[in-house]
Amino acid sequence: MERRAEALRDEIGAILEGELADPRIGLATVGEVVMNPGGKSARVYVQIEGAAEEDMEQTLTGLNAAKGYIRSELTSRLGVRHCPELFFAIDRTNAVGGRIGELLGRVEQRKRKPGAAATPADTADTKRNIKGNR
Repeated sequence: MERRAEALRDEIGAILEGELADPRIGLATVGEVVMNPGGKSARVYVQIEGAAEEDMEQTLTGLNAAKGYIRSELTSRLGVRHCPELFFAIDRTNAVGGRIGELLGRVEQRKRKPGAAATPADTADTKRNIKGNR
C-alpha cells in the first residue's frame, strides 16, 4: 500500500509539473498521498507555493476539474486496471509549523531580555495563540 501511494505521489507530481494547462492551477506540488485501507480512494495533499487563500481555492477547483484526466493518465502510466478515486486537499502543515515556530521564538525572546519577565497576561496570550493553531 505504501509503495502504491508513493508511486501515485510521484506520477501525480509529474502530471502537475507540466501536463495540465488549466490557468486556475498555480505552482503546486504533491506533499503526500494517503490511501484508504481498501485502496479504492486516496487523499492527495497539495502544497501551493506563495498563493493567497483565494488562489489556493482556485487551484483546488482546477485540480478537481482535471481529476478524470489525472486518473486516466495514472491508469496508463502505472499499468493498473483501476486507479483509486482521488480527493485533493490543501496541505497547510508548513503554514501551521511556521506559525508555531514564530510563537516559540517570541517566548524565547521574552526569556532572554534582561530584567523583563514575562507577565501572566503575555504567557496566557501565547498559550491561547498556540492552542488556537492546533
